[in-house]
Amino acid sequence: MIQFTYTIQDPQGIHARPAGQLVKTAAGFKSTCKVEGNGKKGDLKRIFTVMGLGIKAGMPITVSVEGEDEQAAAEALQAFLKANL
Repeated sequence: MIQFTYTIQDPQGIHARPAGQLVKTAAGFKSTCKVEGNGKKGDLKRIFTVMGLGIKAGMPITVSVEGEDEQAAAEALQAFLKANL
């Protein structure tokens, strides 16, 4: 299992467009992708989970990836977060 923490930099927090793109990125991998933040956690491959976290700018999220392609998934998710959120 690979786990990393990222602090959201986007002034709007996690909002609809990047949340959808983040879910799409996670869905491209076979590994299980989980997200935790703001006292909530859930499946990173489900848009309602990601939007339901209510993450604002400056809040940290923890992403956990586990499975056969976990290294590639973790790298892709980290790169997405840095580039978009």
